Amino acid sequence: MKSLRFISAEALVSNAEFARKSLGSVAHNLFPLLFKASYLLEQGEVIRDLVENWPFVDLNVGKLLGTTVDCQEDLSHRTCSVCLESCLTGLRDYVLNDSSPYMKRLKVVDLTGIKDVEVQVCECKKTMGRWARTQLLSKLCLELLVDLQHRQCDPGIFEMSIDVRIDLFVTERNYELVMQALLKKCYCPLKICCVAFRSDNLALQKFFYIIKLIDPSLLRKLEVVHNVRLEMEHLEMLFNSIHFPLLMSLTLPARTFNARRFTATDEEMLTNIGEKMGEMTQLTELSMSFSILTGRIQKLLSPLKTPLKMLDVSNCSLNHADMAYLANSFHANHLEVLDLSGHNIPDLYPSVFFKLLSHSSSVLRSLTLEDCNIQDTHVNMLIVSLSPCQKLQEFRFLGNPLSSQALKHLFTFLCELPMLKNVEFPVPKDCYPIGVTYPIDDASLCRFDHQKYESVAEELNLILLQANREDVKTSTPLFGSYDAAVQETKNELGAYLINSFKETLEKFTSSLNKMS
Repeated sequence: MKSLRFISAEALVSNAEFARKSLGSVAHNLFPLLFKASYLLEQGEVIRDLVENWPFVDLNVGKLLGTTVDCQEDLSHRTCSVCLESCLTGLRDYVLNDSSPYMKRLKVVDLTGIKDVEVQVCECKKTMGRWARTQLLSKLCLELLVDLQHRQCDPGIFEMSIDVRIDLFVTERNYELVMQALLKKCYCPLKICCVAFRSDNLALQKFFYIIKLIDPSLLRKLEVVHNVRLEMEHLEMLFNSIHFPLLMSLTLPARTFNARRFTATDEEMLTNIGEKMGEMTQLTELSMSFSILTGRIQKLLSPLKTPLKMLDVSNCSLNHADMAYLANSFHANHLEVLDLSGHNIPDLYPSVFFKLLSHSSSVLRSLTLEDCNIQDTHVNMLIVSLSPCQKLQEFRFLGNPLSSQALKHLFTFLCELPMLKNVEFPVPKDCYPIGVTYPIDDASLCRFDHQKYESVAEELNLILLQANREDVKTSTPLFGSYDAAVQETKNELGAYLINSFKETLEKFTSSLNKMS
């Protein structure tokens, strides 16, 4: 629903030229309304002018685009390139605006509430993801410094200080630009304030350098993901040299820990890392997928003084003792998001799994059990385990060898979970050729009867429809859930992988030549 005020605002900004000429006579309290209306209609020039003349102390983009009294539609998931570029360019223009610096009140700009999603509904169909926002803001900050050097500006401009809160995303491709912007931050009126930091495809030395530049004391979320070769000794070094007092979420790259080759020194290092994480009193989210942590979960997590709300230990080779610790730890009662993918739950630890879910059931919102060897004979056990989880919103169980009939039985139960919104289910095993083994390799993943799958998917959706659960979205993403960051940088990531493969072949060839 839209209020009459918002409809009037849309009517005004729909004529961009007239709206821009009229801004000088518009009441300040209408600026937020006009901002959202302009964003909805993709009126980039109006957005730019609104930001250039912003009359308030703060500009919180996520809040402005979210649900409001005048317009219930949430636009914070629209990363429209036209609108966001205009907004950021407007910030630069705000500083350079000829009005007196002493009349300018803006102190804080918050870009952290913008959400990157898979499906964009903006008309231009061009998005500006987190990486591109990082790139553009850094570029504008450097350009602003050049403009200030070449203009005869009021000296008061250099005393301006506007904190721009942003989730930075740095890779090898934009590293130099971001680094330069951070190095010159103290001279620029627009101060980049990194609240969340993601690093993909970056040399370790560069990661250590830039993490110190972003002011770790402000950091709430740290993601070190693909092609950053952060191993346990580097992690210990990071925590020993840098303090993260506000860190709430930590994502480590695959195979950071490897218990198969643990030495006495490694055990001491692991203890130190656990203690350092325990000093992060805000830490509530931890992701360590594809590390080998067999028998070490307790040593790593027990020093934490605050309970985890999100835990990703997918493909971490946990044993029964690890699962028993999780089920009995104080974390269990607070887990809202849990990923146990890649563990043979039915065979290795069915009872402790049931206990873990029963303890977390009152708060659990998201559960991922991909490639857990859940078969038809385990469905009833799974239903009993999930029954207490009445707040579950997301359930992902791709890669499990379940038949069409088992899926129908499970979906009938899922209809009873009142808050469920999203289900990712596997291709039924009877859609694959006889002889396909689980976990299914990438080469065989798409070799199934697509017509039969579509028929089963229709039946599953019919079960939801008959139970009046049209609100539940179902899908089978064969290669995993959508990751906006990976999607945005997939070309760079692909080039890196090809180059790594080439280097490996060259080393192998060189070794063969030496042997001969």
